[in-house]
Amino acid sequence: MNNNLTLSIDHLKGIGEETALQLNDMNIFTIEDLLLYFPYRFEDYSLRDLAEVKHDEKVTVEGKVHSEPVLTYYGRKRSRLTFRVLVGRYLITATCFNRPYFKNKLTLHDTITLSGKWDQHRQTITVSDLVFAPMTKDNRIEPIYSTKGNITIKGIKRFISIALQQYGDYIEETIPLPLLKKYKLLPKKDAIRIMHHPVSHQDLKQARRRFVYEEFLLFQLKMQALRKFDREQSAGTALVFSEDELTTFTKSLPFPLTSAQERVVSEIVSDLRSPYRMNRLLQGDVGSGKTVVAAIALYATILAGYQGALMVPTEILAEQHVNSLKGLFNRFELNVQLLTSSVKGKKRREILVQLENGEVDVVVGTHALIQNEVNFKKLGLVITDEQHRFGVEQRRVLREKGEQPDVLFMTATPIPRTLAITVFGEMDVSIIDEMPAGRKVIETYWVKHEMLERILAFVEKELSKGRQAYVICPLIEESDKLDVQNAIDVHTMLTVHFQNKCKVGLMHGRLSPDEKDEVMKAFSKNEVQILVSTTVVEVGVNVPNATLMIIYDAERFGLSQLHQLRGRVGRGSEQSYCILLADPKSEVGKERMRIMTETNDGFVLSEKDLELRGPGDFFGRKQSGVPEFKVADMVHDYRALEVARDDASKLINSQVFWEDPSYKLLREHLMQSGIIEGEKLD
Repeated sequence: MNNNLTLSIDHLKGIGEETALQLNDMNIFTIEDLLLYFPYRFEDYSLRDLAEVKHDEKVTVEGKVHSEPVLTYYGRKRSRLTFRVLVGRYLITATCFNRPYFKNKLTLHDTITLSGKWDQHRQTITVSDLVFAPMTKDNRIEPIYSTKGNITIKGIKRFISIALQQYGDYIEETIPLPLLKKYKLLPKKDAIRIMHHPVSHQDLKQARRRFVYEEFLLFQLKMQALRKFDREQSAGTALVFSEDELTTFTKSLPFPLTSAQERVVSEIVSDLRSPYRMNRLLQGDVGSGKTVVAAIALYATILAGYQGALMVPTEILAEQHVNSLKGLFNRFELNVQLLTSSVKGKKRREILVQLENGEVDVVVGTHALIQNEVNFKKLGLVITDEQHRFGVEQRRVLREKGEQPDVLFMTATPIPRTLAITVFGEMDVSIIDEMPAGRKVIETYWVKHEMLERILAFVEKELSKGRQAYVICPLIEESDKLDVQNAIDVHTMLTVHFQNKCKVGLMHGRLSPDEKDEVMKAFSKNEVQILVSTTVVEVGVNVPNATLMIIYDAERFGLSQLHQLRGRVGRGSEQSYCILLADPKSEVGKERMRIMTETNDGFVLSEKDLELRGPGDFFGRKQSGVPEFKVADMVHDYRALEVARDDASKLINSQVFWEDPSYKLLREHLMQSGIIEGEKLD
């Protein structure tokens, strides 16, 4: 933007030092910040015919005072003022709470304008705004701003109006003319004015549309530039290996690949052979066969004379992966080793020496892999499972143990396409969206807590067949804040209920890693038949004999988390069941339960979860990768996001973008973000 717009906010008439500090507290430091401080919602004060207004809708009407106002007091300083108003052909009752001073301002037969919630059944309006005069114009759309401290909405509107008046002509266009014309977008100057002073809904829609596209385009330009420069600067190693030998390995697998697995393998193999370092995210639902894909990628790496590393979040998951890989590689005499904090002494020293000598082909481990003592002879491929559970720094340290090794991230958390192309925009994304043939669909039921006796009878029936069950609770022990079943209480209740019939285990986050492993091993060996647990079993536990998943207070969990928990069963050949014990009070809670019983597709669920919860909650608060947009909404505007991503990709990879003066502002935006240096602009 023009230099005039980068002036500090106290250059504006009427803003002194104290006000400037309060505006700074709202992240408004410059004139530009103020002009781009958009309303978070708009109130529509347009007059409407009551015949078209639905029950409980907010409405603005104009009418004549038809009765003397009646004022009643109740409680301390609480009052209710009621009077009749003739609105067109309707005689309605208006109610104002805690505004006794209105009584003396209301005069019979005067025309007034009132806004509030319409009760269609009682023909009453609960007044939120009252103007003692007729409506001055037909269409009033009022912007509502977020404020802090002594700054009022009225004050912020006044400052913005002054800023538009004094500096509005300095607003420069960010989006190049070809794109403005292509999508028929409003010029920036006009769109800013409309956002602050909307005249019609249509204008507002067009102004919003313009800023949605601009925000997404600027963000995706950063993502695509990162991707381009990362690829160009990461001269990886083009792996050379025999196609025939890889095919021999693939054919040795115990089952044929699904077409989705074949597609993903082809994408990964192509990356391994390219001179650029692979940076790929592999998404696949629970049980879709990611481990097999990882095994093929590791085998290709070994054929080329390199080593592979697989980092996972828990020891038990590391052990399961080692056993799986040894089973898949057993005909090919590969050296697969496990490295976790439990591997100690002589055994540990031997593995470390073999790794450094290049005798270990594949090492599987927890974050123990990133310790200083771990050195590779020739690390070619790094695979991280459930990658969002590791910090960026941890992933980087492992990557730097080789010379630009290829990197593959795997996750069983189905990330909605919208989030994948935003948060992981600098990665290539592969999706296994097909389940292996013959897998039985887990039957899911939603029941109320009063049916617990029937559920326990069902558990007993499954146990009598030699099966096992998980029981998941949201909290470890009783809490005053939440009336939810806790793991300790449920464990006690089930221990008493199933006395002398089976063993009930307990697992939660406060146990040490060794204690957790002990409990899980006992469950894996069927020494424990019912495992009561918090959500610590969400990732990577494989007990094929467990056919029953019961989730207490299921409305407390997001859809994606419920789906992850459900994925702990259905791993064997027997029919499995998931029972959601829930009494949701809200419509969103009820909707979650309905969706869970209707689909087993993790990607469908993740999209629904995103709609119900919003992007900020999807990964939990720790995930800082989700960008904040002022106007755009990744869920509802996902089509614009995809369009902006395609446009950004074409621009970044074209010569015109780097040379044409009309793209100067976009290039400067990338420079300010620190993604490109000045010399790249020359």
